Amino acid sequence: MLIEFSVANFRSIRAGQKLSMVASSDAAHLQRNVTGQTKELRLLRSAVIYGPNAAGKSNVLRAVETLRQLVQNSATSFQEGHAIPVTPFLFAQASSEEPSEFEIIFTADDGVRYHYCCAASSERVFKEWLVAYPHGRAQRWFEREYSAESKTQRWWFGPNFSAERAERKVWQEFTRDNALFLSTAIQLNNAQLRPAFNWITQKLIVLVPGVDMNPFLSLNLLRDAGEHEQIMRFMRAADIGIDRLELLEEDHPSPTAGKLPPGAVRVHLEVGLPLGSPPQAPKHLRVLAWHKRADSNEEVALDMGDESDGTQKLFEFSGGWLRALEWGATLLVDELDRSLHPHMTRFLVCLFHSRKNEKNAQLVFTTHDTTLLDTELLRRDQIWFVEKDKQGCSHLYSLLEYSPRKDEALERGYLKGRYGAIPFIGSIGG
Repeated sequence: MLIEFSVANFRSIRAGQKLSMVASSDAAHLQRNVTGQTKELRLLRSAVIYGPNAAGKSNVLRAVETLRQLVQNSATSFQEGHAIPVTPFLFAQASSEEPSEFEIIFTADDGVRYHYCCAASSERVFKEWLVAYPHGRAQRWFEREYSAESKTQRWWFGPNFSAERAERKVWQEFTRDNALFLSTAIQLNNAQLRPAFNWITQKLIVLVPGVDMNPFLSLNLLRDAGEHEQIMRFMRAADIGIDRLELLEEDHPSPTAGKLPPGAVRVHLEVGLPLGSPPQAPKHLRVLAWHKRADSNEEVALDMGDESDGTQKLFEFSGGWLRALEWGATLLVDELDRSLHPHMTRFLVCLFHSRKNEKNAQLVFTTHDTTLLDTELLRRDQIWFVEKDKQGCSHLYSLLEYSPRKDEALERGYLKGRYGAIPFIGSIGG
């Protein structure tokens, strides 16, 4: 589970900004919105980030995805001399020449808490370290730091880092300037670091602008007889009038194969074919949504492409949403309310607060939907805001940092523009 994420000198973020999923001592909605962790570390199941357009709320999620991509790909996808895909804060000379820094604290599937940090420019990694807490006490497993003055890199391995001297030397020498040690050591079969690597690359799911939920997760669940009912429960619970869904597979594409009918998706279904089998022709998968007529029990089918944008988006989300809950993943979604009615957005958030969330999955999302500012849905510590100052720097802060009194809220300025939810701000502390 995600405990805390910090970022500095990245895009519109100059000074270090921190998003914490640690629950406060507030007793509101403990059973729903807070995990059943120990009293020393209670974690939130969701958090929402508000902010005006171009304030930088998307950059918070982009920072998480950048870290995830670096851990997953820097040892395999980058070649010597390839630029690291990080962008510092460019509106100040000093920061434009400094590395971007990312820091994350999480509990992996092995039950161990990890604290990982790396700092990198487009040319090289300047700093990287990992601290583990396998028995509740900090163990610094490795650390590297590059000195720009001496143009040398210092390495240090702690006594609890399980590796022979020869192995460490190989992993160290194979770590390129533009690659992370965490990524490189995993490629060279380091087993001790794998739980941390797997959590970052598999349990941290980020949907930033331009990246949507994979609709094939929903299609695969719909194709599977055992999983079909899961999708149906999900869609019925949203109360959008769909009685059942049907998936049609068309074996023979139409002569106008370049243009698909509404609601159809062309896919190659080759899973499970023996090696050497000839490739199969593309198939059309079409989803039909069946509705009952109001004046009878007769059913009427609509292509999913003829449903509203919100219904299509909800179906697209369904597979990934259910998988995130099933796997106990931490899901970060930018502009969750895009194409969704507020009722649907609320439904998706409530799933993470429901009994269906048995694995303590987490949801972090940005939105403009102020209907979610509701004391019956969210605690104060689940609500975050992003604003830009006069220098163009983004600042992330929690509602907990400010007094709930209306006059102080107005003086602080976070009721500007479209976020004029004064009744909510004034009453949520009750």
